[in-house]
Amino acid sequence: MTKATKKPVNVPANYEPSEDEEFMNPIQKEYFRQKLLAWRAEIVAETRNTVEYLRGENVSHPDPADTAAANADRQLELRTKDRLRKLTNKIEKALRRIENGTYGICEETGDPIELRRLDARPIATLSLEAQEMHERGERLRAG
Repeated sequence: MTKATKKPVNVPANYEPSEDEEFMNPIQKEYFRQKLLAWRAEIVAETRNTVEYLRGENVSHPDPADTAAANADRQLELRTKDRLRKLTNKIEKALRRIENGTYGICEETGDPIELRRLDARPIATLSLEAQEMHERGERLRAG
């Protein structure tokens, strides 16, 4: 058996997902897929810039204060790069959820995640209500 090829879906210019449409219809899925791919491309470009900066940075300076400042900058760049790596992993997981049909569904409640939330945070895995409950629980455990 061969895997059926998917028919390409065109997203209209200036398209915005609407609650009036069927949830996660092919156009919505393609809209979010393109949004995630564009975000990932931005991160890849930013990561390249960070790597180039780190390669070109001289951390040995005659003045110890300059060396300390350069090391602090380097650590900040490395932390930023690590955050971007983690974000890229979340984007990859979201793209896989689009492919397997679970994108936009809250992992805790099984309810659809609001389109406005997905548009603002396309890697969201929890509905706003579930996210708020999760954060309240973290605050209770921390305090």
